[in-house]
Amino acid sequence: MRKVIDMQMRIGEVAIDNITFDPHSRDEIPELLMGLQSICCNREIREQVFEVLMDLVPDDVDPNNGRSGMGLWKILVLGTLRLSCNWDYDKLLDIANNHRTLRLMLGHSAMDHEYRYALQTLKDNISLFTPEVHDRINQIVVRYGHEVIGKKVDEELRASCDSFVVETDVHFPTDINLLFDAMRKTIVLIMALCNGLGLSGWRQGIYLLKKVKKHFRKAQQLKRSTSKDHQKKAKREQLIIAAHLAYLELAESLIARVKENFLSISSPSIVVHLRIMEIEKYIAHAERQIDQIRKRVVQGEAIPHHEKVFSIFEEHTEWISKGKAGVPQELGLKVCVVKDQFGFILHHRVMQKETDDQVAVPIIEETKDRFNQLCSCSFDKGFHSPENQQQLAEILGKVILPRKGKLSAINKEIENSDEFRETRRRHSAVESSINALENHGLDRCRDHGLHGFKRYVGLAVLARNIQIIGHILQQKELIRLQRLEEKLGNKVSAVL
Repeated sequence: MRKVIDMQMRIGEVAIDNITFDPHSRDEIPELLMGLQSICCNREIREQVFEVLMDLVPDDVDPNNGRSGMGLWKILVLGTLRLSCNWDYDKLLDIANNHRTLRLMLGHSAMDHEYRYALQTLKDNISLFTPEVHDRINQIVVRYGHEVIGKKVDEELRASCDSFVVETDVHFPTDINLLFDAMRKTIVLIMALCNGLGLSGWRQGIYLLKKVKKHFRKAQQLKRSTSKDHQKKAKREQLIIAAHLAYLELAESLIARVKENFLSISSPSIVVHLRIMEIEKYIAHAERQIDQIRKRVVQGEAIPHHEKVFSIFEEHTEWISKGKAGVPQELGLKVCVVKDQFGFILHHRVMQKETDDQVAVPIIEETKDRFNQLCSCSFDKGFHSPENQQQLAEILGKVILPRKGKLSAINKEIENSDEFRETRRRHSAVESSINALENHGLDRCRDHGLHGFKRYVGLAVLARNIQIIGHILQQKELIRLQRLEEKLGNKVSAVL
């Protein structure tokens, strides 16, 4: 039995609409909580959001029976707070158990101070969200944000589009340290499997792991000679090759030993079968790295970029070079965002092996389907292609997309027009939104796997839009208080 929110209030519990915040606070927590409070207190928006949240409950589950799980509203609050503040789960756990205002938002009364969340509870429940659910809630939040900011019903949306890199949580990859990662996981997993089945042969697993690491360090620390003496350079090169070959021979012997163990395992258990499949996955990674190291070091071949893997744990990681000063490369995935003139992120797209010019048309089509009032959008030169110019012009009324290379007389006239130049000048505002996303969680993805990456990005975009709503409401409250103070001051002056 899982509910969105428990509508039956308990003794000592404060209604969400009665929770007060410091309007002078410059921290992101009050802004986010004020945005969530506004959504919960607006009946129409609340019902729309709760309807989407209920889709997380499987159809074959009776919502009136069974053990009660964490409320979906609590999961939404904690998930958006984690991304808005760029916290890990340990920090979120401490705040959820000790932050008084947050606990009021979660529905805990003053008499409920002994209730404590568990770390695994937060991890398991926040991971229930999907990118599709985040996208649907984000559409509701953005439309509500337009109402809060005072957008007219027939007012058109003018957007800006740009991409940036969200890094995955990986170390810098080299072929030898990727091989060590694969061997480490293989040895640890086969030791656990054999111990669980009562099989011998891996009692010295820790010693073997240290031996692998010793060979890895030796190969890692040997550097090519910079001497002008060709004999010294050749001698150092032979030492490097010998260290790498010893490393590879040890890895290959251990892999052969693991495969021999598989032949002696006859358990029909599904758990054992899944463990073996996991070990085989890391063996495949190790064999690929062994082949690439041998080609690079021994045979002197260059490894094609498309054959390289940059993490055996986050296999979707890409090597991205955007040409930024001081940032030669980034390890992660590119994310394209579309921002409107009010600062809200209308839509986003995780780019897998895609370039800017390949996503320009799809992301605008998706944004137009969600917000049909979108009439114009500005881009950087990286999104340009002749086909994009034509297709975007058919979708939007106005396209601000600078062309590459030498311009024709007609195109030069278009790009030198006051309207084009003014829109291009305003385009840099999207960089502010990207910087805000990076400061509020999207500098590095802390979740694992491609699905976790997409969920993390979607939750960050949703949290940012809710925080914008909270900021707008906070500024309105400050203006109201200032006017009230001025009015009281005028009355006091009149009396004196």
